[in-house]
Amino acid sequence: MADLSYDVAIIGGGHNGLVCAAYLAKAGKSVIVLEARSVVGGAATTEEFHPGFRNSLAAYTVSLLNPKVIRDLKLERFGLKILERKVNNFWPQERGSLLAFHTSRERTSGEIAKFSTRDAAELPRYYRDIETGAGVLRSLLLETPPNVGGGIMEYLKAARVGNRFRKLSLEDQQLVLDLFTKSAAEFLEGYFEADAVRAAFSFDSIVGFYGSPYTPGSAYVLLHHAFGEVNGKKGVWGQPFGGMGAISEAIASAARGYGAEIETGCPVARVLTAGGKAVGVELESKVVVTAKSVAANVGPRLLFTKMLEASVVPAAFYRRMKNFACGSGVLRINVALDQLPDFKCLRGRKDAGDFLTAGIVIGPTMGYLDNAYRDARRHGWSRQPIIEMLIPSTQDNSLAPNGRHVASLFCQQFAYDLPGGKKWPEVREEAADLVIDTVEKYAPGFKKSILGRQVLSPWDMEQKFGMTRGDIFHGRLSLDQMFSTRPALGYADYRMPVKGLYLCGAGAHPGGGVTGVPGHNAAREILKDL
Repeated sequence: MADLSYDVAIIGGGHNGLVCAAYLAKAGKSVIVLEARSVVGGAATTEEFHPGFRNSLAAYTVSLLNPKVIRDLKLERFGLKILERKVNNFWPQERGSLLAFHTSRERTSGEIAKFSTRDAAELPRYYRDIETGAGVLRSLLLETPPNVGGGIMEYLKAARVGNRFRKLSLEDQQLVLDLFTKSAAEFLEGYFEADAVRAAFSFDSIVGFYGSPYTPGSAYVLLHHAFGEVNGKKGVWGQPFGGMGAISEAIASAARGYGAEIETGCPVARVLTAGGKAVGVELESKVVVTAKSVAANVGPRLLFTKMLEASVVPAAFYRRMKNFACGSGVLRINVALDQLPDFKCLRGRKDAGDFLTAGIVIGPTMGYLDNAYRDARRHGWSRQPIIEMLIPSTQDNSLAPNGRHVASLFCQQFAYDLPGGKKWPEVREEAADLVIDTVEKYAPGFKKSILGRQVLSPWDMEQKFGMTRGDIFHGRLSLDQMFSTRPALGYADYRMPVKGLYLCGAGAHPGGGVTGVPGHNAAREILKDL
């Protein structure tokens, strides 16, 4: 690869980097995407992990992918097809029963009524309030946050945001404030009495959030997982046919169609600057790519502590990036199976097959969820791990040989830093064994059905995907790292302190998840400047 020059060089071929490239190329700019791995997609890839078995490697389900991105880039033309779950989620209970959240709210109400008729009666109010909060969030997604302390235009932008909030009723203003500040446990106590019901709704509050449902700010994480839709249906989760890599491949095809160049196996070593401006990048191979602008689809902590000289960044900003809170506390296992799991709570049900298309969550009580975090703080990981299992091969026969299946186990509360000086390569399999044994309690025979597995600890995700401390969101979703404070006050508009350098990944507004929104918004700002 010879030295080259472009309008924009993009560091990282994750889905947001590809979205950014597609919009820039569509506008006629010369763009190159530089991806360190041999495949595009970052954490949203589909790869073989055992001979003949493929699965979504890290990211594993879709709902938050923005409809505007899908429409603008015509992703269906490039093969994107999202399959809807027949049941959204279900929670096996410790005594053999289950709690199910169906795609129909009426059926979900009936399931909740088995635990509490009062909770079932409260369900419409809860859905209404969550939708109100999600509506506020959706209205902000595709906007560039105002830069606090900026010029008159930034104050006008802030005023417009504030005016939108002002138009809500006083009751709804309080609701939104609660959702952005309270713990999930405290928020949910205002609606539900049954422990199993509160635990089920709390699950989204700790996904990718190294904390307990009782941790302040976890209510926002719950809300962050509620603003999506699948095939025009709100509150539904699904999976792309072909795995999550199908999303990245569709976006990459769109970008290439508009003229973007995408190079894999090209890890970037550093951002080049001259006169306080980003002027390109140097690859680890020493090849130099010059560009008028550089967009980074890597976490801000990685970008500013590993890829730039501290001397070119304001000292206060550098300190913030060095201490930018990162760490999702997640462990990911892919398993190849010779048969479907036999959950005790599904035995004898004619619709058991529909339930196996759902997210199967092991985390039956609030105490279970809270103890998992407390264990992780003391021991490194939970002694009773929180697990979400998906079996995508129940709907997608392209992932496994005929009659066989693949499953993903997405597990919460696994610390990046382990006590006693232990390192993840030493204990990775021990932690995975505990996860498998936990599933075995609810689905006897599961352990024997495993033909092969792949285990990704927080350390592995850092090594493989460049996610600092294994953070799937490129930085904690907390009030001090959201909207106008993501990644820092004064730099929420995707423009970084180094002129010509932009952040286009999940470390920018609106944060993590497979949304495509940071890439979309960053491209808009880059085009304004170019």
